[in-house]
Amino acid sequence: MPATEPCTVQLAPDVHAYVQPDGGWCLNNAGFVSDGESTLLVDTAATESRARALRESLLATGAPLPRTVVNTHHHGDHSYGNGVFLPEATVIGHDSCRRELLAAGHQLHLIWPQTDFGDIRITAPTLTYNDRLTVHVGDVEVRLIHPGGVAHTPGDTVVHLPRHGIVFTGDLIFNDGTPFVPMGSLSGSLRALDVLRSLGAEIVVPGHGPITDPSAYDATERYLRFVAELAEEGHAKGLTPLETASGADLGVFAALRESERLVANLHRAYAELDGLPEGSPLDPVAVFADMAAMNGGVPVVCHA
Repeated sequence: MPATEPCTVQLAPDVHAYVQPDGGWCLNNAGFVSDGESTLLVDTAATESRARALRESLLATGAPLPRTVVNTHHHGDHSYGNGVFLPEATVIGHDSCRRELLAAGHQLHLIWPQTDFGDIRITAPTLTYNDRLTVHVGDVEVRLIHPGGVAHTPGDTVVHLPRHGIVFTGDLIFNDGTPFVPMGSLSGSLRALDVLRSLGAEIVVPGHGPITDPSAYDATERYLRFVAELAEEGHAKGLTPLETASGADLGVFAALRESERLVANLHRAYAELDGLPEGSPLDPVAVFADMAAMNGGVPVVCHA
């Protein structure tokens, strides 16, 4: 029976993933690297209580509290819990991650006002990088890689452990869930897949969903290319993103969680077809209203 509670999975003697089923809205994955003396944490969680549960699970493995927290991007489900790990930890992220996190503020509170997020203090990275940065945890080399340009967001970070053949992708990959690119770029997300492939990692920890392998890159690419083709057809006919999404046959992609994200992804694809720069802000009210329409008229629910 599939796990329903968060669990810590040992990937190597000094590497763990922290998986939060079912990987739906605001149920992200995290992970940590520790040599028993120092610890690096990859992402936190959407609520104070979930971040504290992550903290306790980390300590239960014998790892000390992290000196370093890496945010794979600015979205609150990956960064809201940063403050739980202060003052011991330094938060690291891409330059754009810091900028976007500060600009977004308590964005999840606005989308899901009924969710008990707890005492969330927006805690942006205080150490940022532009292209690549290497952090050492004992003798473990942890490479932080910006995929270039805009992908899931403008400030994505891939966390690569070359010696172990492990990669934490952040939300460049949703395993068993629908990719989500309205705050980034469809074209850039496709380019980011080539960066992931180039790393040669065999163990892939996605931003959401079960731990997987490089086959997730091909699955993600198939979906994104489906969206791109659908957008070109609908855009050429003068249809709105909602009209295009409503008339689409999802086929094999209907089995993915959060299938309503199709219309949000079409909003981004339409913007790119209109010639807007990658990552240009979209109207969040319109995007989430259309997702609610695709969700049977019901707003999407935060699972955290």
